[in-house]
Formats: sequence, structure tokens, C-alpha cells
Amino acid sequence: MSKELFDEARKFLVGGVDSPVRASVRPFPFFVKGGHGPYLITEDNEKLIDYVLGYGPLILGHANDAVKRRVIEQVESGWLYGTPTRAEVELAKKVVGHVMPGGKVRFVNSGTEATMTAIRLARGFTGRNKIIKFDGCYHGAHDYVLVQAGSAASEYGVPNSRGVPQQVAALTLVAKYNDLNSVERAARVAGDDLAAIIVEPVIGNMGVIPPARDFLRGLRDIANKYNALLIFDEVITGFRLSMGGAQEYFGVRADIVTLGKIIGGGFPVGAVVARPEIMDLLTPSGPVFSAGTFNANPVTMAAGLATIEVLESSDALSRASRAAKEVSEYAESAFKGKASVNRVESMFQLFFTRGPVTTPDEARASDREAYARFHELMRRHGVFVPPSQFESQFTSSEHYSDDVIADTEEALRSVVSEAP
Repeated sequence: MSKELFDEARKFLVGGVDSPVRASVRPFPFFVKGGHGPYLITEDNEKLIDYVLGYGPLILGHANDAVKRRVIEQVESGWLYGTPTRAEVELAKKVVGHVMPGGKVRFVNSGTEATMTAIRLARGFTGRNKIIKFDGCYHGAHDYVLVQAGSAASEYGVPNSRGVPQQVAALTLVAKYNDLNSVERAARVAGDDLAAIIVEPVIGNMGVIPPARDFLRGLRDIANKYNALLIFDEVITGFRLSMGGAQEYFGVRADIVTLGKIIGGGFPVGAVVARPEIMDLLTPSGPVFSAGTFNANPVTMAAGLATIEVLESSDALSRASRAAKEVSEYAESAFKGKASVNRVESMFQLFFTRGPVTTPDEARASDREAYARFHELMRRHGVFVPPSQFESQFTSSEHYSDDVIADTEEALRSVVSEAP
């Protein structure tokens, strides 16, 4: 069935998909008709343990009962008004309370919109133009962050997508993650025109790469030194590493935090959070434009509020982390030095390399064909892991069960015995 659906999809959808990574599944993408807890059910009636989880949002697993009830209640009342609703106020209180007490939030529709708005806001607040981003960090699909390193870390970036003007890329400098010297060099180049440093506190789009000791603290110091803002892109890490996200987990405060994924409960969402003197520059309070028909969509707000309430009242975060710990430790031991595993709480990834992976360059040097084979074999044994080496595996609270962990470990044993 999936093969026939994909053949049909290619007639009408670019590449047969609506997001590129979905086309990476070999030999062709499988189509899903449902999900529950830690499992996906495909159109071919396969039952797969899901370590993709929509690429991160589903911290409570698929079709969580509490979230589902709140969504159904909202849909029965209506799903778009173009006016404020109670749920967005309640969710805003939760988000601000955990992420930046005393701050304010603006809800948007995606992580891309959140980082785009955050960068515009930083420029509006500082009156400056240039930003520093990091090679290997992904901040969405807008022009200012679709930039890769030039010939030196302190040089201005170059577009890594056609359609991004060089004049736009020239406002973005690219530094090396876990290398504070490269950040200092880039900051010196930008000088008094540096508006912000934006970073994924844990890289989640180059596999999983945690920050080196004192790296995030060093970014805070450099931002202070140059009177620039520090932006933590917590679209992935927000409400996953801890209720306060990476800021709480690593003990470093950012000036602006972007969120997404988990705060929407599986529905499209993004958010920008900062202290009031920054946030109040956004329209209608200030001159930095931000608007959207679907901002704070009632269904998304209901799902996000239900999700955070479950996280507050249960051990869901610790269950997800314990599941990831058991599975990742077993995987590393099973491959006996042929693969290393990076993990931060409930996000992890395997790299087929004998050494540690601490930088994007080391991630790129791993055996990606071996990973593609790993993905394919795991799928045959009933486990769905990301098709791309440069994505994260995720666990939900529902993965912490004897059956799920035992079946995953059995799949890993089989893959190790079958791998060349």
C-alpha cells in the first residue's frame, strides 16, 4: 500500500513528500494511518516502535488520552476565531513560568517562525544587524539561518540554499560549535554591529551533540562583552531536558528563547520568550512587526496546555529519559566499539565511528551509509529510527515499558548479527 501511495504522491507532491527528510526512508517512504503510545501503525499494517515521534513533539507518545480529550473538547467548540482565547493565556502563563519568570511570550506557528521573529526582535532591540550562528545548528528554513561556514570560522557565511541572496547571508557569521575561540573571532569581526548569538544548546540536527563544559557559559560571557543578545533555540530541548529547558538544565540564562514542538502537543506551534523590555517591542506594543492568522490557534493551545499539565503532574520526563538511557546504553554495548552514542536525557543518536562525536565535523565523518543500513534493518525488525544520521532519536514517557525496551533490544541484537 505504501508503495502505491508514494507512486501517487510523486505525481502531485514535490519528491512525493512535504518535508525532505521523509524521502530518506529506503527503499521508499512508508505511510502511516495511526499511532498510539510508543507505536506507529502503517498503511501496510506494520506496528513499529517509534523513536522519531514526529521529530520531537510527542513527549507523551501518540494519541495521549489527556491531550486527545482537550483537543476534542476544543474542536467541538470551534477551531479558529481570529480572537484571543482563554487557553492561550493559560498556556502563556505556564510557558513563561517555567522558561522565563517575569517574561512574556508571543506564539507563532513553527520553529522557523519563532527563530525568524527572535532574530528580527534582537535586531530591533539592539539597533544592530549581524548575528552569529553555528555550523551544524539548524534554526529553520528562513534566509538568515540557511547559511554555512565559509573558508574560516570568522568569515561571513555563504548561502547553503539557492534563493538566499548573498547580501542576506553577509549579515550572518558562522562559528564552530564547542569552540569559544571561533566565537570570539566572529564577534570581533562583527564588532559593534553584533545583534545576537543564536545557538541550539544541544545540537539536535546533526545527530545529538551536547555542549562542552562551560561552552554555553562562555557564549553568555561573549554576548555580554559585546552587548549582544544570546538566543537559545529550544525548539527541540524546551520541556524535554527539563521543565525549564536547557537554561535550567545547564544553568545558563539566555536573553531570548525560542520554543516549538512539545508546547503544541503535536500540533503546529512556535514561541518566542523574553523579558518584557525586549518582548514589548513586538507589535502592537512596539515597532517590530509580528503577526499571523493562525498564531495561538485554539486547538494547538488546548493540546499544548494539556501536555504541560501532564508533565507538571507526573514523572513523564524522567520516564522518557530512563527509556533513552536504557536503550542507548544497550545499543552502544551491542555494537562493541563500532558505534558511539550521544545522549542528553530523552534525545540520543548513534554514530558509526570509533571515537567520540563532539563537533559537527566529527558527526559528518561518521559512516552515514552504515547508519542508513542500520535504519533499514531496524525497520525490518519493527523499530522506526530516523532515516537521517543528522536527526535525533527521541523517547516518550510511553517508551519506558518492559515490552518496548525488550523488543528494541531484541531488534538491536538482530541488527548487529545481520550488519556487514
